[in-house]
Amino acid sequence: MVCITDEKRNEVLRSLARRTVESKQMLLDANAADLAKMERGNPLYDRLLLTGERLDDIARDTEKVAALPSPLGIVTKARRLDNGLFLRRVSVPFGVIGVIYEARPNVSFDVFSLCFKSGNACILKGSKSAENSNKAIVGLIKEVLSEHGIDPFAVELLPSTHEATGELLNATGYVDLCIPRGGKRLIEFVRDTARVPVIETGAGVVHVYFDKDGDIEKGKAVIANSKMRRVSVCNALDCLLVHKDREKDLPALLEPMQGKVEFIYGDYGTEWMDYKLAIRIVDDFDAAIRHIQTYSSGHSECIITENEQTAWRFQTLVDAACVYVNASTGFTDGGQFGLGAEIGISTQKLGPRGPMALEEMTTYKWLINGDGQVRQ
Repeated sequence: MVCITDEKRNEVLRSLARRTVESKQMLLDANAADLAKMERGNPLYDRLLLTGERLDDIARDTEKVAALPSPLGIVTKARRLDNGLFLRRVSVPFGVIGVIYEARPNVSFDVFSLCFKSGNACILKGSKSAENSNKAIVGLIKEVLSEHGIDPFAVELLPSTHEATGELLNATGYVDLCIPRGGKRLIEFVRDTARVPVIETGAGVVHVYFDKDGDIEKGKAVIANSKMRRVSVCNALDCLLVHKDREKDLPALLEPMQGKVEFIYGDYGTEWMDYKLAIRIVDDFDAAIRHIQTYSSGHSECIITENEQTAWRFQTLVDAACVYVNASTGFTDGGQFGLGAEIGISTQKLGPRGPMALEEMTTYKWLINGDGQVRQ
């Protein structure tokens, strides 16, 4: 994997993008078999759903990854010591990356394209609900790899069983990194069970705080988009905080969601993944910060305000991977950040944080060149 040239990687990814469009009906048929086993009212239905338009978007995202500069071989530090040794710190792949994810068959494409571009092999462990979709996708990827003379085991799909998850999490010496992508229960299980290194992602308890100096029109747009663009995704709004001086404006702020979203006064700290929204009136800015500190999962948080000092304080005090001012939390996404695609949204502080893309799929090693030096 590490010896494949970047030109070859890009050629493979462009071929995959083309074949994704050409194989659209086969992929949709496989996805339809999965959808038939899930009720439409299930919030995960939209995550599971593939459409012709979504497959076109996936193909475009794959081409975008191919067009990005290689993250490998980048010298991040270089120095010559007094003894003549020349040191370089250079970006390299992790090696083998395992990803465990629920529903969302598009993740199969995203993970492969980012891992392949960054020189990593990947092991995919999808859920039972997306079994047919994932088999079709990985089968297509393997065909493309074989056509280009590359070992098809650069990607592998594990059975959708609990036993397979356990094997992956305990594959020390074989798997260099595991990334769970799903709900809180999945992430906690992986974190508590794994013997291989883990990067936590995803569970999003997301807040928008409408400040006393907030603009109503901006607030209406940002709140509605954060909540309703796609309710099942991790960057969707879960709790709206409103300054008590602006409580009279609450009906106007909620107007775009009336009849579509159930408003709940209480039950904080819940990631709804549904058409539900918790609402709380807070006394002041400090109360909003305390609420977020108590209930946030560290994913995405937003303030609506026209006061620059208040905005600065919010972005300084809120401890989350992505902190917004007057913009939808729906932008927390690798593609939207110009990263091509993403493996997931890291909510931890050690290592990658926020959308993880090519750069985050690399580690580094030190290269030391000498001319016979020995240590006294």
